[in-house]
Parts: sequence; C-alpha cells; structure tokens
Amino acid sequence: MQWRAWDLNLKVRLFGELITHTFFWMYFPFMALYFSDTFGKDVAGLLLMVPPLLGMLSNLFGGYLADRVGRRFTMLLSIFASTSMFALFAFSPSPWVDYIAFIGIGIAGALYWPASSAMVADLTTEENRRIVFATFYTAMNIGVVAGPVLGSFFFVHYRHELLLACTVIELLFGLAIFFLIKETLPDHIRQEKAKERFSLAQQFKSYAVIFRDKVFALYIGAGILVAISFMQLDMYMALYIKEHVFDQTLFAWKDWKLTVGGTSAFGWLMGLNGLLVVLFTLPVTRWFAHWSDRNSLVVSSILYGFGMFFMAFTTNIWLLFVCMGVLTLGELIRTPVAQSFISKYSPEDARGQYMGASSLQFSIGRFIAPITIGLSQWLSPLSVFSVILAFTLVSAYLYVVLFRMIPSKETN
Repeated sequence: MQWRAWDLNLKVRLFGELITHTFFWMYFPFMALYFSDTFGKDVAGLLLMVPPLLGMLSNLFGGYLADRVGRRFTMLLSIFASTSMFALFAFSPSPWVDYIAFIGIGIAGALYWPASSAMVADLTTEENRRIVFATFYTAMNIGVVAGPVLGSFFFVHYRHELLLACTVIELLFGLAIFFLIKETLPDHIRQEKAKERFSLAQQFKSYAVIFRDKVFALYIGAGILVAISFMQLDMYMALYIKEHVFDQTLFAWKDWKLTVGGTSAFGWLMGLNGLLVVLFTLPVTRWFAHWSDRNSLVVSSILYGFGMFFMAFTTNIWLLFVCMGVLTLGELIRTPVAQSFISKYSPEDARGQYMGASSLQFSIGRFIAPITIGLSQWLSPLSVFSVILAFTLVSAYLYVVLFRMIPSKETN
C-alpha cells in the first residue's frame, strides 16, 4: 500500500504517535529509578505493580468505548486525559502526586490503543493491513530507540521542562485528531450500540461472550506464552548477560579496543534489537507477505524460542548478537501478523473490544514473566532457557490447533 493511498486519518496518527511515543520513552524508562530513589526499592516495587493491573482494565474499557461511542471519541478522551496528567506531573508538589499522575498517564494510554488499532483495521483492506500495522510498529520502535537516549539527558537535568513539553505535544496531537480525523466506526453499528444500556455490567457481559469464543481464548493463551518469553529480554536474559558475560573485546584497532561485558553487553544487545526492529520491520513484512497467518505465527514462536535458547550455550558477544538476530526475526514476523489476524477475525461491531482483549496477552505475560528470575535461583541457565523455549514451542502448537478450528479462508 503506497503512502499516497493512505487515508488522512492514518497519516496524521502515524506522525502523531511517532512523536508522542518518543516523548513517552524520554521519561518512562527512568520512572522505576525515580520512584526507587524516592520511596525505596521495596515500596517502589509494590507501587509499580499497580499500573499494569489498572492498564489491563483500562484496555478492556477502551475497547468497549471504541465499539460503543467511536474510535475518535475514545482517542480524544485518552489524549486529553494524558495531557492533564502530564500537566499535573509537571507542576506536582510531591512524589505522591507524581505517582498519581504516572498512573493516570498509564490508564489514559491503555484507553488509546484498542481504538487506535481498530481504526487502522477500519481503514485498511485485508491485503494491506499487515504493512500498515508494520509501519506503525516501526514508528513506535523509533520512539523506543531514540526516547531513552534523549531522556537520559533531559529527564535527569530538565525534568520539569520535559514534562511540560510532553503536555504540549499531547495537547497538539489531541487538537490534530479533533480537527483532522474523522470517525471510522460505521454509523449502523454506533446506532445499534446506542440502543444498549451503558453499564459496567454490560461491558463485562460483552467480554464474557468474547472469552467464550474458543478460538480467541486459544489465541490469547498462545499469546501469553509468547509474551512471557518476549519479556525475558529485560528480565532473565538481562540477568544472564550480567552474571555470565564477562569483559571481552568487541572491536579493536591497533592499540585501541572497545571492551564490553555484563551491563554494557546487555546494552549493546538491546541496542541491536531496537536497530533491527527499526530497519527491518517493513522489509521483513514484505518478504513474508505471502505467508499464511498460521505459518507466520508458528515460525515466529519457534524462531524466538530457539534464538533465546541458544544463548545458554555461549558467552561470546558476537554469537549472542547472532542469537539476538534470530529472535528479533521472530518478533518482526509475528507483530504485524498478530495485529492483522485480530482485525480479520473479530466481528466488525466488536473490533475494538477484541483489540482490547487481545492486549491482555501482553499484560498477563508481563505479570507472569518474572517467574524466571525465581527459577534462576534453583536452576542452571540452560534449564531456565529450556523453560523459555518450552513456552514458545507450546505456543506454536496452540497456534496449529487454533487454525484447525477456524475456516480455511481465515488461515490465509
């Protein structure tokens, strides 16, 4: 799908989400350190468990709103809420107000994404959906790569100014959506939904129907296993690299050499992951465009699992780079396919809710993922990486079972 053929809604949101996501990552990675310094590690650990749980509920509610009152309204509600929370954060008189604002920003962000994904699905054909989702994923990861680098300076030295800038950027994005973006929820669905009584009970009933969908429940289960494995990038893998990868020469020129090991080696590996995602999301999506959803999801799980597993056999930084390349390929194959599959599979009148429910696989996976840290106290690195591989292989099997349960036209 050529850029000139994109709907104005998509163009505005692509640039807006690129900029807002970059500013988000200029402050977000440093919040755990900030709260640890302010409240102490024990209290901060408990406080930081709250946002993901509230985010899960907010994701579900965002999907419900997107299907009932519209994608545009839900995104505007999210953005203006985050604008007010950034302003509160910028002028906060105490760390506890900082924490409340931090939670508010997280809740507002979780409201936004189901509506955003549903709007992409509304405006694209099944043929072009993967490449559009891949473009949005690339934009998001540009923010993930650039944001922390900029934030390492601005958050430390100019936190108040950074938060003011975030407030202004969010406000401008909200105004752009208000004036330039049109609603994409079909009128007949909105009129039908308007006849239903608005209540939390009705929302939970709607999601109960979704989760009784055996195919979708299986999809969520497989996704949770993949998410648990994916979260190991900054959990067990980080611990393994820190404890087992000792100083070694990465580059050498005459009398000069660059040595990496432990935390610095982990930084290089994560930098490679981010760089590969930014550079190769769109090419990989095009290369695998003719693969079925089933084959893409199965192969991506296997690649990711073995890329992680083979790390157990080496501490050589260059071989670890190869492993990172393999697992990143799995990530790049999976992401646009997973998003397009949900938009293809979900009914048109419940697309937002399916998108919101789909996000649970990442929230639940992130909640369970730290189990590997506990296992590492009792098991060898090979055993822990074997557990991670098992998660991905089981997820691949569940995807095979899933696609046997739906009509063959859905597997293409």
